[in-house]
Amino acid sequence: MFDFYTDHEKKITQQFLKDKHIIIQAEDMDSLNAIRKKVAHAAADAIDHQIENDTQIDSFLNNIHKIMTVDQLNDIRLKVITEMNRDTWFRLAYFKIARNALNILAGNELAMQRRVNLSIQLPNDDSSLLPVHADVWAGDSPFEIVLWVPLVNCYATKSMFITDAETDKKIQADFSQFKDKSSEDIYQSIESNVKFLDVPFGSVLLFSQNVMHGNRINRENETRWSMNCRFKSILTPYRGKKMGEFFQPITVRPLTRLGLDYRLPEGLYEE
Repeated sequence: MFDFYTDHEKKITQQFLKDKHIIIQAEDMDSLNAIRKKVAHAAADAIDHQIENDTQIDSFLNNIHKIMTVDQLNDIRLKVITEMNRDTWFRLAYFKIARNALNILAGNELAMQRRVNLSIQLPNDDSSLLPVHADVWAGDSPFEIVLWVPLVNCYATKSMFITDAETDKKIQADFSQFKDKSSEDIYQSIESNVKFLDVPFGSVLLFSQNVMHGNRINRENETRWSMNCRFKSILTPYRGKKMGEFFQPITVRPLTRLGLDYRLPEGLYEE
């Protein structure tokens, strides 16, 4: 099938199939900068803080733990999520950050999650942990891809981890061994085979949520800010998260529209 791919498409596709994730440069930095500015100012407003100019945004985001408490975290996060999803331009800007890569990996007829999510992880805070998991275990379609976008440099425990593809395949093939175990037990069994991803601001991560991933306590001295949103090819199977409820079509091609709308003439096959 690779005969029909360009060299660039082959490179991205083969790497993604091998590793189940790929890190690339953002395709539209204007969109990414606009998103980061929106999120930073929404967060600043939520704690009555003033950002004087754009040069302060990076420092503000990385060091917000110095001017807020863990108890404020969830309220601030929810306020920022509400604000960023309120703007009609926001989801389009998010898509533009990795439009070409999404087209290569998932298809050019896409459905997008209706709301972009935001994660904020303060240093040494154990209240924002995402235990090891694969999203398909909770009803997601195996045909989904996650676009994970950092708003600050993410590295080591300030980032997320993903399981080595071969280890993941082996563990999930014999998952009954964890029947009476906890997610921490699972993590301990794979700890030597997980990778904390280095995703600096200006880069983005695309990964299959069929592979085990998560985060740990942020032991770095900066706050992590990252966004995530799922995409899938419109005509691939859905599971618990349905079109119209969780997903919204964004790039339906004309012939698909015509095909979905077409009905054979009444009485065509009557004698």
